[in-house]
Amino acid sequence: MLRPLNWQPGASFETLATRARMVQDIRAFFAARGVLEVETPTLARTASTDVHIESLRVSDQRGEVGFLHTSPEFFMKRLLAAGSGPIYQVSKVFRGGEVGRWHNPEFTLLEWYRPGFGLDALMDEVEALVRALAQDMPSRPGTSRRIGYREAFIEHIGIDPWTADLKTLIRCARAHGLDVENDEHFSLDDWLDLLFAGVLAPRLPADALTFIHGFPPSQAALAKRMMHDGMEVAARFELFWGDLELANGFDELQDANEQERRFAADNAERERCGLPAMPPDERLIEALRAGLPACAGVAVGLDRLLARLLGAGGLDEVLAFGIHRI
Repeated sequence: MLRPLNWQPGASFETLATRARMVQDIRAFFAARGVLEVETPTLARTASTDVHIESLRVSDQRGEVGFLHTSPEFFMKRLLAAGSGPIYQVSKVFRGGEVGRWHNPEFTLLEWYRPGFGLDALMDEVEALVRALAQDMPSRPGTSRRIGYREAFIEHIGIDPWTADLKTLIRCARAHGLDVENDEHFSLDDWLDLLFAGVLAPRLPADALTFIHGFPPSQAALAKRMMHDGMEVAARFELFWGDLELANGFDELQDANEQERRFAADNAERERCGLPAMPPDERLIEALRAGLPACAGVAVGLDRLLARLLGAGGLDEVLAFGIHRI
């Protein structure tokens, strides 16, 4: 006899009401700062080329293929290039293979872009938003700290990520009980990511907001590269509340030729790892050629943020229907 399916929601109605208030508060926060709310397509003809992100394919009866977007970033940058000014969006995004306590293939992302802002100003605004949303919530963040990626590695793991070679990183990971099956495709950056997530992040103060900035230049993604303390770094940051990543922010790349090179490099890496190449967004390239204003942008995972604000143990407690309930 089949067991009855669990049809009930994972989140309580009290939690869902809190979620609704949080979105209202976000809209009020940005309205007061003159940032325009926009809405862009969920369905795209192109996909993320990032080797670590799996875009979900969709097709119609004619077999034409599109993708559910992994972020509204490319569409929003086209708006910026067209002269929108500061903009934000609350949207559903989709990433395949992301299932777990803090991962769901469909999740809610808050993304915004600030022409004229640098990373320090954007970090200020991210922290202001988090603290504003924490008013009257069960959990509130404590102190905040900003620390460089290299400094954080040295402080928490005892190695210099700029000078450590692959053998050093592998030995360090295994010394901390981290091992990976079928790691023949693991690059130096993959081992750095493993140490970051498995050793460094869990050692961050549990009740604090920690901004980690100045990532290795090879991890720039869609950010500019810049010089800091005599070294080239990626102009980006990540925000953690305790060990949980909440946000990823960039000083946005404006160079169309460099963006084309990065798309090609991503697809070359995908092929090296046995993954299919993804169609890059040529319209984004044309928008960059037309002129993206100097700006900083950030994406915040709202489901994770709500879970932290409520002291929840995972995403299933703040989603009406997580992946195991659909």
